[in-house]
Amino acid sequence: MPFKKSALVVAVASSAIVAGCHITGEIIKAQGQAQGKHGPVVVETTFKDGRITKIDVLQQKENKVLAAAVFKNVKQNIIDKNSVDVDGISGATFTSNALKHAVANSVKAAGVTLVAASAVGGKQQAAQPTDYTYDVVVIGAGGAGFSAGLEAMEQGASAVIIEKMPIIGGNSLISGGEMNVAGSWVQKNMGITDSKALFMEDTLKGGDYKGDPEMVRAMVDNAVDASEWLRDYVQVEFYPNQLFQFGGHSVKRAIIPKGHTGAEVIGKFAKKAESVGLPVHTDTKAERLLRDKHGRVVGVEAMKNGHKVTYHANKGVVIATGGFSANIAMRKKFNPELDSRYGTTGHAGGTGDGIVMAEKIHADTKNMQYIQTYPICNPETGAIELIADARFFGAILINQQGNRFVEELQRRDVISNGILSQPGSYAYVLWNKAIDDVAGTVDMHQDEFADLNSRGLMFKVDTLKEAAEKFNIPLENLEKTIADVNRYAASGKDEAFHHRAGLVNLAKGPYWIVKATPSVHHTMGGLATDPRTHVLDTKGKVIPGLYAAGEVTGLTHGTNRLGGNAYTDIIVFGRIAGIQAASGK
Repeated sequence: MPFKKSALVVAVASSAIVAGCHITGEIIKAQGQAQGKHGPVVVETTFKDGRITKIDVLQQKENKVLAAAVFKNVKQNIIDKNSVDVDGISGATFTSNALKHAVANSVKAAGVTLVAASAVGGKQQAAQPTDYTYDVVVIGAGGAGFSAGLEAMEQGASAVIIEKMPIIGGNSLISGGEMNVAGSWVQKNMGITDSKALFMEDTLKGGDYKGDPEMVRAMVDNAVDASEWLRDYVQVEFYPNQLFQFGGHSVKRAIIPKGHTGAEVIGKFAKKAESVGLPVHTDTKAERLLRDKHGRVVGVEAMKNGHKVTYHANKGVVIATGGFSANIAMRKKFNPELDSRYGTTGHAGGTGDGIVMAEKIHADTKNMQYIQTYPICNPETGAIELIADARFFGAILINQQGNRFVEELQRRDVISNGILSQPGSYAYVLWNKAIDDVAGTVDMHQDEFADLNSRGLMFKVDTLKEAAEKFNIPLENLEKTIADVNRYAASGKDEAFHHRAGLVNLAKGPYWIVKATPSVHHTMGGLATDPRTHVLDTKGKVIPGLYAAGEVTGLTHGTNRLGGNAYTDIIVFGRIAGIQAASGK
């Protein structure tokens, strides 16, 4: 249609999305849209003389932590290169692609031909410092790393967090974020009786008594204070009247962050770090621990953008780099069974870097052979099926024959082994509306349902007959299993597998059913530390100036980590590490 300067032009992108395009002289603005992981991503792009000068994100519902990195780094790369042909961010592929496609659609809507960046002069990258000095240097921007950095600053020390990935959070971000606490305010709200002694016994028993009792005691004794610190200082929101009872625990004791994911925790950590001036340097890979002539760790040598950067630590270095579940070669070295046939629930950065670095200065490791699989994961991607957390509220596990084969609240390793022994090495999780009304996982993870459903791995059905048909399960067997479950629910006694929390009646639909298989989840082994988080050498002596916390360590969980104990571990020992490092003792 005809237009004048400042008039509105309506253009249609190739994706059939209508976009507004304002033209004023040589400045053109156009909108574009693409589908992200959690909904549409809508951008408005500003052009001048064939060059992208600005990108505004008008609408998006992506994970806040992942989106922050994408809408900063990927967006700036598109502007700098004047092209959508740029790298996305590992761990945020859906959001990266959505942004690039939305910008591409805005280019089409504007009818602009982008010139090569070299023709208009690419943006010159500012020179980066090659030397930094802080009291405390923390390696790893997950839950343990943020806890350490914030506590170090609370002690009056200067601190920095360096992170090799372009995004923060690590496994702490993509986990469910639940945290076991004996004696929490939520247990008190719900009238649940618990004790530190019971929590400690559950944890030791869950790891076949291979965990160090003093490490477990330190974790359990500091759990209440750590959870209240998250709530009051970091401002993490927890549900006031809901708890998880993970497998191996005697009572419900895992507090749950808002949204049932670690995004709430990591998002609040990032906000707190910004407010107190704790810098986080991403895309910065620690490669070597530096020591003085007395053997004290005094810094970290890292690489950023292909250049060496040195971080001097006046008081201490904290390793919080996580485990090695994403390092197939390392997994096979300690447990040959867990090869490339297994996916991982972990993030791509979990490759054991901190362990390798510390070993080079003679740090000791323990329990490296103990590697845990998570039983309920996406058979195609390896990701945890958070939507199937309905299992903690009464959902049942069945095999291809429609039969239960294990107690649903057993230890992770027991359930994983049970699934792997079934025909096809997979299982199904089945629950109904009565369970979901309490669990709320379907509403909480709608995007996950959409993804699983599109893959043919999960369905919502009205009847058991439909559920059986979806996955070719013998209906007669399934109906008998459900009848038994209903009978056990009525009597309060699971005669088949002794469900410790009591089963729920499944007579009435609608139902949800999802296919699942185990993935490598947590590496219990790692650096040897004492309860004050000092890293120990191969002779059992403290390596001065070096501390470690979280999954990078190896003495707390024994053969098997109970669900909900990872967050307790990382927050408790992350805080201790920050305090100890700030003291230099």
